[in-house]
Amino acid sequence: MTYLYLAIAIIAEVAATSALKASEEFTNLIPSVIVVVGYGVAFYFLTLVLRVMPVGITYAIWSGLGIVLISVVGVFLFKQTPDIPAMIGMGLIVLGVVVINVFSKTINH
Repeated sequence: MTYLYLAIAIIAEVAATSALKASEEFTNLIPSVIVVVGYGVAFYFLTLVLRVMPVGITYAIWSGLGIVLISVVGVFLFKQTPDIPAMIGMGLIVLGVVVINVFSKTINH
């Protein structure tokens, strides 16, 4: 269940961050509600993950995958295409998440 909770937290954070731009500094109601609810859901599910995983590992996975996913959303919703160095950097972030999950003895699988 830990990874399911982490996935929910990541998806909620990506949804909230995506709506942040559309909220137009919290002047647009529906995107503003999505931001607040999304971050609330994300942090709630992070608290569930933290029962099992160390905070540093949890945050590394959550923020790393969130960065990559919000960049993908940016490409499709906002036409913000990252350049080659940005894509290489995000690839390294994904590689880091894989290394943590495959090789770290800190995670209780």
